[in-house]
Formats: sequence, structure tokens, C-alpha cells
Amino acid sequence: MGFFDFLTEEIAIDLGTANTLIIHNDKVVVDSPSIVAIDRSSNKVIAIGHEANLMQGKTHEDIKTIRPLKDGVIADFNASEQMINQLIRSIPTLRKKIFTPSLRMVICIPSGITEVEMRAVRESAERVNGKEVYLIHEPMAAAIGIGIDIKQPKGNMVVDIGGGTTEIAVIALSGIVCDKSVKIAGDVFTNDIVYYMRRQHNLYVGERTAEKIKISIGAALEDLENPPDEMSVQGRDLLTGKPKQAKVSHIEISKALDKSIIRIEDAIMEALSQTPPELAADIYNTGIYLAGGGSMLRGLDKRLSLKTDLPVYIAEDPLQAVVRGTGIALKNLDNYKTVLSK
Repeated sequence: MGFFDFLTEEIAIDLGTANTLIIHNDKVVVDSPSIVAIDRSSNKVIAIGHEANLMQGKTHEDIKTIRPLKDGVIADFNASEQMINQLIRSIPTLRKKIFTPSLRMVICIPSGITEVEMRAVRESAERVNGKEVYLIHEPMAAAIGIGIDIKQPKGNMVVDIGGGTTEIAVIALSGIVCDKSVKIAGDVFTNDIVYYMRRQHNLYVGERTAEKIKISIGAALEDLENPPDEMSVQGRDLLTGKPKQAKVSHIEISKALDKSIIRIEDAIMEALSQTPPELAADIYNTGIYLAGGGSMLRGLDKRLSLKTDLPVYIAEDPLQAVVRGTGIALKNLDNYKTVLSK
């Protein structure tokens, strides 16, 4: 901490497969889809975030849309670097600065990440002027964001269902006791819906439409307390090739997602079976906490509760729980030194 401290800005980033969120000065300043549109001829980035998201599935051959992160890790290094760079530049308070400030950052990473993938995240952060880069595991960040006191000698189970991965962890004494990371999450749900629509309705829908179906009427159980209305879905008829519309209900979607949800249930059961008995006793009392966008699937909490016989709670703001936890860790670096890896 010295003279140049006023040139250093602190930001917390949740680099997600589906969305990237950035916190600066305790406020979420960036919340945009992790997607980049690139001009093939010049390899320049045309659009990122919401703008690029609107182009998805509607591009001609000169433009391609890339999702730089796959399964929670960087798949396309250049695209991810440009995306992070532009998102950081779009932060209103940093835009006004004359100098590009050096950044102190905390970034979330999935718990099942390898050394190489970790280095890719760190390098792309250093390239956008990150002088101090700390990494935190997603379930840990989610636990802090939910408001769990992670330092206590008490077991808590956190399930973070994101876009690319589902992270399951049992946390006690500021550490992860046992964890499980499965690559079944929001993206797989979306693909399940695309596949189901093709098989059942002979209707070919794009990824964006499937995503819309998932958000509007997606469900994990057939009998919900207040079920959503049927939804009209437009796409291309596979038999005639004409555009057509079909009506879909939440019951159909719950059937479409059933297999993937069973795999998440199995992963949770496996994590529970690896938990030491004392911590298992704590989890029996505290229950399971859900975070991440996937936890907003209707009836998922109830379904997991039936499977595990434990109470299941959804975080207040599941989409932002992870980034909020990262922001808290950034503010109290000294307190959370043990959970951050440099």
C-alpha cells in the first residue's frame, strides 16, 4: 500500500459461462452475457454482451458469435481477453479516469478446475492490467454471498448451478471439505429443450428460443403450486421446412430436463456420501443452499428436498450470490486470505 494506491481500483469478477458480472465499489456495475461477436475477415470484435447476444443464431458468414467460456473455463483465450477488457472498460467510474488504473481483482473459478485452466484465467486478468489477481472457488464465493459464516467449525452444503457447471461443496472452517463438480447445468438444460422440441414436436428451435422457454416455463417437477401458463414457441418445421408454432407446457419441459436433473441429484448424493459424519450432522440441521441461475428452475428446490430428505433453501438473489461473495472477499482481503489463491 503506497503512494500509487489512488491509481489502483478494486474489482470482483464472476466469469461465468453464461453471464459475466463485475462488482466495483460494492455495486454490480456489469451484468452481461458472456458472448462475443467477431468479424471473420478482420478478426475484430464487433459486439459483446447484450448486443452480441441479440445476434446469436442470426449471423451471416462474415460474423461469428463465440462464447469464450465453456464449462466454466476459458475455451477461447483471445476472445475472452477482449471480452474482459471491454467489460472492464465499460465500467462507468473507470471510464472517466485519465490513466488506466492498475487493478486489484478477485475472480471466481470452478472448483474442478485444472492448473492450466487456472493459469489461463490469471493470465487474461494480468493482460488487462491486473496487478494483484486473486482467485476464489465458486462454491466458496457463493457461500460468502449467501451470508454463511464460513469460518465456523460447522458444515454447510452449497450447490451452485451455473451455466456450464454445477458446483457442489461442503464448507467448514474456511475450507472446502469435499466437493463435486459436474458439467451439467444451464447450458445442458437448454440443449435438452432443443432436443425435446425436435423429437416431440418436429420443431427445430434455436438456442435463444430454448433459453426463453427454460426461463418462462422451465420446471423440475410436474405438479407445481402455481404452474406457469402454456407458451407458444416458434421455429422451423422439420418435415415441411416451413416456420411453425407449437404450444408447450411446463410438464413437457420437466420431462425434457428429467435426465439432467437426475444427474445433478446423483452428484449431490455422492457429495453427501463423502461427507464426514460430524459435518453430515450439521448439514442435517442447516440443509442445502442453492445458488446460481439454474437454481431458479421452478420446483427444483422441492425436488432436491424430496431426494435428499433435507431442507433446501434458495439464495436471495441466486444470479448474483457468487459475485457478491467475491465482492465481500475483495473488501476484506485480510479476513479471507485463506480462501483466496494468489
